[in-house]
Amino acid sequence: MTAYIVGRMTIHKRDWMDEYFSKVPAVIEAHGGTFLVKGGAPQTLEGDEIAPDAAFMLKFPSREAALGFWNSDRFAPLVRLRQAGSTLQAQLYLGL
Repeated sequence: MTAYIVGRMTIHKRDWMDEYFSKVPAVIEAHGGTFLVKGGAPQTLEGDEIAPDAAFMLKFPSREAALGFWNSDRFAPLVRLRQAGSTLQAQLYLGL
């Protein structure tokens, strides 16, 4: 069953972004994943929550592949890099 990781990011400083975004796509692809959405300027359409600075959606062939990416040794140093300059909320969803 297809799995999706959806993230909403608040950016506190930007010095980490070039390195992170130059390396993370290869790690995602190594686990069979692809970006469906990535970028800034999210817009809240309903509710009180303030829109994040950036958002993304990743698609993986399975829950196992998505979790394999998220928990991988290759992703771990990129997580630490990202956490030094942003706050992320991320969820895993299963497709139909």
